[in-house]
Amino acid sequence: MAFNFDQRIDRRHSDSVKWHKYGDRDVLPLWVADTDFLSPPCVIDALHERVSHGVFGYGDTPTELIDVIIARMATRYQWQIEADWLVFLPGVVSGLNICVRAFTAAHEGTLAPTPIYPPFRTAAQLAQRAQLNVQMRPQQGRWVPDFEAAETQLNGQERLLMLCNPHNPGGTVYRRDELEAQLAFAQRHDLVVCSDEIHCDLLLEPGVQHIPFASLSEDAAQRSVTLLAPSKTFNIAGLGASLAIIPNPELRQRFRAIAKGIVPSVDVLAFVAATAAWRDGQPWLDAQLDYLRANRDELVQRVNQMGGLSVYSPEATYLAWIDAHQLPVASPALFFEKQGLGFSPGRDFGDDGFVRFNFGCTRATLTEAIKRMETAINSLG
Repeated sequence: MAFNFDQRIDRRHSDSVKWHKYGDRDVLPLWVADTDFLSPPCVIDALHERVSHGVFGYGDTPTELIDVIIARMATRYQWQIEADWLVFLPGVVSGLNICVRAFTAAHEGTLAPTPIYPPFRTAAQLAQRAQLNVQMRPQQGRWVPDFEAAETQLNGQERLLMLCNPHNPGGTVYRRDELEAQLAFAQRHDLVVCSDEIHCDLLLEPGVQHIPFASLSEDAAQRSVTLLAPSKTFNIAGLGASLAIIPNPELRQRFRAIAKGIVPSVDVLAFVAATAAWRDGQPWLDAQLDYLRANRDELVQRVNQMGGLSVYSPEATYLAWIDAHQLPVASPALFFEKQGLGFSPGRDFGDDGFVRFNFGCTRATLTEAIKRMETAINSLG
């Protein structure tokens, strides 16, 4: 079946947060991590069928969805999980916040790589917990965290290590030895590990494999919470269906206790969308990955030809982390916005010298965005 990712969908006149941000200004929104593609036909068809039922009362978690998740983890990632380990959530961000509150006390702290997806930072801030930054550093065309340097900064009060794999921003997919080093760090300092793996199905680099942190060993499983969702993969972020996989019963109980009465259950349509996406969406996903890979390659090549900019080719995600430190501007994000480009500011991730470019868009949008970037750079003389 052919899927048309070049099809332009008018989101400016919809309820899209992404496309409403700049109002009527001529700014291409290339920031928040959703794509401009139609969701898979299998998801749309499943939603139509459920809506035609006409009753939308409280719903149970579908047994089929649980079975699909267990099978998916086994076949794609060689990770054997159990139904009791699953805790369903309306979003991965709520999972990050629950982890901080469940596994640290008021006087204790968290660790997280930086730059990183902003909710990792705000989860600690909102809970009034200290957060130690583990600096991401360039290494052979990839961004990797420097845990060796972090060792000297620990004060003994850290309780939670927050990881993002694939990493957002930058798109690094951690290799087994890198994950084992992270596990060893967690073991030395007796840390619970929260691993956000929401982008695990969006692998662009041939030969790269996603390895769930919890699948490394029994120790890794027993000290970890893995956060997953189909939202980024299948462009259904507005239908909040996510989950935490928590093998350790004590950690699972603490996680559930913090969420109880505060975090709502997943709604029935979100369950339908998630089930259809993970069960039947692979042909669509394969086609999307081919399209995104071509977008990535074009963007990386062109950006690295522009003076003052550089970018590593992301191994995963549809998010390019562009280094603009060499530009003679105070804020790269504001500079590009004035040129009609709405990027995510690097400041939100921990480094204002970068911008994050969402290339999950049509080829026409990408071409126009690159043209505007070149015009902007040339305007600097």
